[in-house]
Amino acid sequence: MPELPEVEVTRRSFAQAITGGVVLSGRVGKPLRWPLGCNLSALVGRQVRSVQRRGKYLLLELDRGWLLLHLGMSGSLRFAPHLPTPGAYDHFDLVTDCGALRLTDPRRFGAVIFLSDLAAPMAEKLLGRLGVEPLSDLFTLDGFMDGLARRHAAIKQVLLAGDLVVGVGNIYACESLFLAGIRPTVRASRLGRLRVERLRQAIVSVLTLAIDRGGSTLRDFSSADGNTGHFQMEAQVYARAGLQCRQCGATIRMIRQGQRSTFFCPACQRA
Repeated sequence: MPELPEVEVTRRSFAQAITGGVVLSGRVGKPLRWPLGCNLSALVGRQVRSVQRRGKYLLLELDRGWLLLHLGMSGSLRFAPHLPTPGAYDHFDLVTDCGALRLTDPRRFGAVIFLSDLAAPMAEKLLGRLGVEPLSDLFTLDGFMDGLARRHAAIKQVLLAGDLVVGVGNIYACESLFLAGIRPTVRASRLGRLRVERLRQAIVSVLTLAIDRGGSTLRDFSSADGNTGHFQMEAQVYARAGLQCRQCGATIRMIRQGQRSTFFCPACQRA
């Protein structure tokens, strides 16, 4: 699944190009997770004012309303002056006088939803319970510490939940915990202030590096301009079970937590 870095890389790859564009037409293919919520004709003539991100959601601000997009498990966006004839997996096109945006999603877990405003019930349902943005000034030590103190689940599971800090998916949770030297199974409420601060800094560092590297391309992710990511080549523990730790030489292990694979170094992450 595209995580925060991949979504942010996607946003940056077309935000400037589409901003100011006026919608000329649209196309909806096979149904996605939720219906669009308006007639395509209602979007014609509206202008794109900005492209924002909230967690793993993209928000196209229009002069009247918003389009909320989610890439699902395997979706991707393409933006180009002209797009080829849509294929079987191309489920949404938005054509503007600046270029065309297309959502491709083989598994159809993605979404494109029109919102009259960000107080609409669907916006509240999808965005209302998201945690703080980890790359914003709101991600403070005190706030993170207070939130973790109330969580008795394993720290890896708390990070994945997204209601305390948003967008730290499986790859980046594993990498952040490694950088902070924290075992992924430790109870969140047991972490002291020093370790919480190390983890907070690690999350910011890992996500920032991942964005700089264009995200992670494990299968078929690419940004809206067609570029693939390279962070996976620098991963310290993720998908490296059975290999030597690059820091200490111990063997990287893999366990299952909540039906997700967790990778860690038993020597570098003792507790």
